[in-house]
Amino acid sequence: MTSSVDSPTNAPTVPGGPWTLEVIMLPVSDVDRAKDFYARVGFTADHDHVVPAGSPGNAGDTDIRFVQMTPPGSGCSITFGVGLVEGEPGSVKGLMMCVTDIEAVRTHLLDAGIDVSEVAIEPWGHFVYFADPDGNAWSVQYLPYRHG
Repeated sequence: MTSSVDSPTNAPTVPGGPWTLEVIMLPVSDVDRAKDFYARVGFTADHDHVVPAGSPGNAGDTDIRFVQMTPPGSGCSITFGVGLVEGEPGSVKGLMMCVTDIEAVRTHLLDAGIDVSEVAIEPWGHFVYFADPDGNAWSVQYLPYRHG
């Protein structure tokens, strides 16, 4: 397989770097249901806070709830809550996590009661797919050329 992308050693230099992607916001309809789902997937709950209406950080007239969860070993987290994310619950598609053992991940998801696809083997990688209760869609990728 050939690639025409920049490697970390020849990536362009930009001011204020490095730029790290650390949070993806997901619209969900039921915060507790989403939190339970992502915990079953294997995410760690980093934060679950309520900022009361009218308090510092929330000038609005309704409480804000902020939940942040992180996949195992990831530098990027997801957040969801009440009063945080605009968008239709389930409208986020194409989220991807990369792993070193796709079969073990699929077995874990099945054991956790997650509806997950069979492993799709493509020339560019192996994948499984699942969605949260609202329909936010995930893929899990394994790259054999990276991991043997």
